[in-house]
Amino acid sequence: MSDDRPVAPLPRQNGESSRNMELTPDKVKQIELNRLRAKAKQRERELAAPSSSSSVPNANNKRPLGVTPATATSPTAPPPARPLRRDTRLGKYFEYDLSKMVNSKGGFLVEDAREPDADLRVREKSASASARGRTSSRVPMSLDPSKNPKCAECGSVDIDHEFRKVLRCLVCNRCKNEKPEKYSLLTKTECKEDYLLTDPELRDEELMPHLLKANPHKSTYSNMMLFLRYQVEDFAWKKWGSAEALDAEFERRIAEKKKRKSKKFEEGLKQLRRRTREGLWQRRKDEEHKHVFGVVERGNDGEGKQVCHECGFTIDVEEL
Repeated sequence: MSDDRPVAPLPRQNGESSRNMELTPDKVKQIELNRLRAKAKQRERELAAPSSSSSVPNANNKRPLGVTPATATSPTAPPPARPLRRDTRLGKYFEYDLSKMVNSKGGFLVEDAREPDADLRVREKSASASARGRTSSRVPMSLDPSKNPKCAECGSVDIDHEFRKVLRCLVCNRCKNEKPEKYSLLTKTECKEDYLLTDPELRDEELMPHLLKANPHKSTYSNMMLFLRYQVEDFAWKKWGSAEALDAEFERRIAEKKKRKSKKFEEGLKQLRRRTREGLWQRRKDEEHKHVFGVVERGNDGEGKQVCHECGFTIDVEEL
């Protein structure tokens, strides 16, 4: 054997190897930190990979475990939920949100973009505004009693401010209720029928002040016009001269109305009689007999005769 051949080193003694394999605490700590960093990097790589790519193996050479989303196109993905089919037996119908509907009082349901409580708030605002208007119509009391408005009947300062503002009448509530023959309210129809006033006169607010109230018969009708009785009577006496002249004019109009009514009745009766007379004449004319003559028959004397086939009436016929 040649001496240049490499020779394997002699094995170390057990004591020497155990001394070299001993690890210090710093080395153990460093090894643990390296292991944790490697695991963290591996976890980051797994999270960064696309979730739908189930064919890419992980560090353990296994397919990653994940939930296939419903929107995926994979053949193993769950089928999408189908919408429920409408029952054809129900017929055609339209879906409306009744909470947003407004009654238009015309037979239709109108969608309103406003909130459901918008109308209620509008009504509350109008009610509060009218209440503020009523309170603002009140005249503040003065410390001087002679400057305060007083009732024309009893001298009380507790007057009806609505009558004072609209009808320009100073009266308290007690006197207004105790004297209805003077301070009661009349409608426009009563003024026209009982006092013979015209519509333009009643609509003139400077001439005849009036209150406007909602119609009690129906909300869609026009507002009522209410007039103070003594103001209407004063204007009527001034227009016709006196109460007796008004009564005479009223009686005259009643008599003319009766005369027009009787004249209309007489005209209708004449037309009825005329139609009846014409009908009788036509009936009598229709009932008259019409002769139906046959051919001319010649007798022994050579004269021609025609005989009616229905009644036997005979006439002589001369031929030239």
